[in-house]
Amino acid sequence: MNYYELVDIMDLKLYFKEKKALVDEALGGFLPESDELSAGVVKAMRYSLFAGGKRLRPILCIAGAEAVGGDAQSVLPVACAIEMIHTYSLIHDDLPVIDNDDLRRGKPTNHKVFGEAMALLAGDGLLTKAFHLMTHPDPENRVKPGVSLKVIGLIATAAGYEGMVGGQVVDIQSEGKEGDSSIVEFIHTHKTGALIVASVSSGAILGGAEKDQLKALTSYGKDIGLAFQVADDILNVEGSRQEMGKSVGSDARQGKITYPAVFGLERSKEIQKALVDRALETLKSFEERADPLRQIARYIIKRKT
Repeated sequence: MNYYELVDIMDLKLYFKEKKALVDEALGGFLPESDELSAGVVKAMRYSLFAGGKRLRPILCIAGAEAVGGDAQSVLPVACAIEMIHTYSLIHDDLPVIDNDDLRRGKPTNHKVFGEAMALLAGDGLLTKAFHLMTHPDPENRVKPGVSLKVIGLIATAAGYEGMVGGQVVDIQSEGKEGDSSIVEFIHTHKTGALIVASVSSGAILGGAEKDQLKALTSYGKDIGLAFQVADDILNVEGSRQEMGKSVGSDARQGKITYPAVFGLERSKEIQKALVDRALETLKSFEERADPLRQIARYIIKRKT
């Protein structure tokens, strides 16, 4: 590793720390503890929401806004809503009816702590709270209603059957079957990539991106979204349970169609690098304020969790 790579990593750690603290504080305000009769489901929602995630998606939303001259405060409600949608999907993915996982981020999964029924409802609660958050009036009028509607539509599509849900369906239906490149790419670009693209694009829209800027940042999001899931596939083979905070080797045991299963490990790493290189090339016309996006792209290859 050379000096400049080290500087990038340190800068990114500082950026993540700062933005994660901002997101965590906002999430705490948007979903406080409750003493009402429904407090049990709020406790379950907060358990997974504050279980130690990296906040990659809301940070991408913030970075997307900043890359075009926007600011973090104006996108925080949407950034936090995206994190709630992501967390709901993890709770449901971990349920016995889907992946049947016992660990998530080094802690027992939601259904292991609260039971399957409460975990299901906690996921439902987070999804609906996310859309309530995005439709809540902006008291400072920083975002025009028409812009909000565009962003909400974008995120709804990414989270639904045309995006994340559709990818999950194909993932389930493909278990134990022989896969090919088109199937694994569909699964990854929908199940994981769609919400990552929406994170970057929604931030850019809220930040006032011009048409060419939005097109470039959407392309960037597509490439890093796929690269991120390819990295997950690789880590499921090569990673450790201690570093990842969840079981490894589960993809092979469940017969899931992954990039290593279809292409092999070395070719998967080459594909991942090519995606990151292309994402970085897409940002060539952006100034220094897009540096966090550049560093996040490089981080995808280096990450261990």
